[in-house]
Amino acid sequence: MLPDLIPSATALLEQIDTLRQAGTRLEKQHAEELARIDPHFQASARNLLHYLGVRQHDIRPLQRELADRGLSSFGILESHVMASLNAVTRRLENLAAQPVAGPLPEPVDFNAGMKRLQEHTRDLLGDGRDGREVRLMVTLPSETATDPALIPNLIEAGMEIARINCAHDDANAWRSMIAQVRSAALALGRPCRVQADLAGPKSRTGTIRAQGKLLKIRPKRDFRGRVVQAARLWITRESQPSPPPSADIAHLFLRPQQTEGPWGKLDPDTQFELTDARAHRCKGWLLEQSHAGLLIGFAHTVYIEDGTPLHATDPHILSGLLIGAPLIPEEIRLQVGDVLILSRMNIPGSAARIQDGHIEPARLHCSLDAAFTDTRPGQSVWLDDGRIGGLIAANDGDRITVTITHADPAGSRLKEEKGINFPDTDFHTPALTDKDIADLNALAHEVDIIALSFLRSPEDVALLQDHLERLDACQLGIVLKIENRQAFRHLPRILLTGMRSPRLGVMIARGDLAVELGFERLSEVQEEILWLCEAAHIPVIWATQILENMAKSGSPSRAEVTDAAMSIRAECVMLNKGPHIIETLRFLDAVLGRMEGHYSKRMAMRRKLTIADLD
Repeated sequence: MLPDLIPSATALLEQIDTLRQAGTRLEKQHAEELARIDPHFQASARNLLHYLGVRQHDIRPLQRELADRGLSSFGILESHVMASLNAVTRRLENLAAQPVAGPLPEPVDFNAGMKRLQEHTRDLLGDGRDGREVRLMVTLPSETATDPALIPNLIEAGMEIARINCAHDDANAWRSMIAQVRSAALALGRPCRVQADLAGPKSRTGTIRAQGKLLKIRPKRDFRGRVVQAARLWITRESQPSPPPSADIAHLFLRPQQTEGPWGKLDPDTQFELTDARAHRCKGWLLEQSHAGLLIGFAHTVYIEDGTPLHATDPHILSGLLIGAPLIPEEIRLQVGDVLILSRMNIPGSAARIQDGHIEPARLHCSLDAAFTDTRPGQSVWLDDGRIGGLIAANDGDRITVTITHADPAGSRLKEEKGINFPDTDFHTPALTDKDIADLNALAHEVDIIALSFLRSPEDVALLQDHLERLDACQLGIVLKIENRQAFRHLPRILLTGMRSPRLGVMIARGDLAVELGFERLSEVQEEILWLCEAAHIPVIWATQILENMAKSGSPSRAEVTDAAMSIRAECVMLNKGPHIIETLRFLDAVLGRMEGHYSKRMAMRRKLTIADLD
């Protein structure tokens, strides 16, 4: 051994011992909290506290010194913190030729840490497929309640967890979905678990005042402008509704002017007339007739208002009023400098208008009641996934006045049911709403996993656990959705509280997180969540906009493919619904299968982590 290495080795040993003592000190400080941890997570909780002790320091200089000497630089110590610190300590003691610090107890060794994460993943998410450790979750669309073929196709394509979004549909529809998942999984011999996401106190825009009811249909044309497919309209009686032959065909009801009764067989050459919203006389022809309804074609674009008269060329054959056209809301378009009023009163919103010689600003209902008690002037507001931003100018308890500071140069359109984020505001409303509690009562013994939405504190997690105990459903898996600034800031304590349950996971809800913490911080934040969850041996679900373009259009972007490949860092990936979800699921299955063949984690540099401070 070279003599000049001895003083250096001794100094490095002292630095590492500081990290070890920081970890054990946190363990002692939280002994009471550790006593409440479920036995499945006891060692994992201790390892998490040791990791937080290390991450309260910036150890980048130490990492470089260790790497220069060919020693472990703690680049992948998450799952076995004290074992890594002790191993490097022993090696440095050999270099220094003298013991400096004895080993400290290790809750998990190098192999046990990863093994615990795999066990906890199986407990929560079930067994993975051959050749792929990452599980695939898919959000079920509403039509799965009535389409018997969709769920079997999803399971065959690779779905291992079916996600039900309780913000949509109702308990009867959810039970139908669950029954289909159970039946298809049994028939195919492929296990598939069910997760129900409670809606939580989501902040959204309300309805917008309607301009009227109007349906627009248009033909398909080739590049020369010639009609290659007529504009198609499916008509059924109001009293006998029936879906159109294809989902891309518009549907209206005919309120007949003659006596109700079955339509007689129409001549194939029957033509129809109506006057559309532009006062254009539009002529159509019969494309198809069945006992369910009539399919009519038009050669030109037609704008049909609710109540428009339609009649055959001979009105005695068929005539009536077309009804069922969709509501067309006013357009609210916001530019930088505009004012938007968010109203506590749940009435339809309206666009800006001139009233008595002055401008009345646009207004919309905000569904989050707590926004009117907790927000303050000067705080930021982001709408529609961060497309529109502003600052609160005033809040009188019933109206929040927002000055728009971020919008498209041509103006950004704001629609109904779009998310509203208040990233600077600390809310004090519980994550479980009355609706969530009712949904939990209905589903606690029907599903495998419950996901808690919009939690902000450890108390939110404890409240869910209390309700599960009340329902005798403590063995139910819990997924904690991290989707706002408060939840990220309190993540260590949220995890420790969550580990009181035997089955636990975390979802990185990247959509809301990006808006809450800033798009420039999203990559950093998701890495920090992954690190803390790996230290706690808690499986992570990577969510929001995974291969979204492909699910919607059938073709992925290059950036999406790279993003999908990086999702191998998590234990589960969630896809959202879309018309091309089956092929998207197969594509993701293939990408992850390839990545697992040669992926290895890179060394991470350990600067101080602000969220590692539990105080």
